Amino acid sequence: MGQEVQVRQSATFRRAYKRLQANQKADVDDAVSEIVLNPLIGVAKKGDLAGVFVYKFKCCGQMTLLAYEYDQASRKLLLLGLHENFYRHLKRS
Repeated sequence: MGQEVQVRQSATFRRAYKRLQANQKADVDDAVSEIVLNPLIGVAKKGDLAGVFVYKFKCCGQMTLLAYEYDQASRKLLLLGLHENFYRHLKRS
């Protein structure tokens, strides 16, 4: 069996996740599971955001973005939100 992957959350991600409805949380949990299994599923960013990956997925019919960083042992969830102002907020955090 493979080693256990630790999933950590930033405070910004935790606040956004806490505000979601139960059905939205289920969609986000599915997306996080996919990231844990295959961290290269997201798109690598360049420039100011080098080292950050963004995974786009549908959450209740709406396109949602999830930003994360990873290494072999862990995944750090940075930000969750809609496309509007997403990258501006990501650069601030």
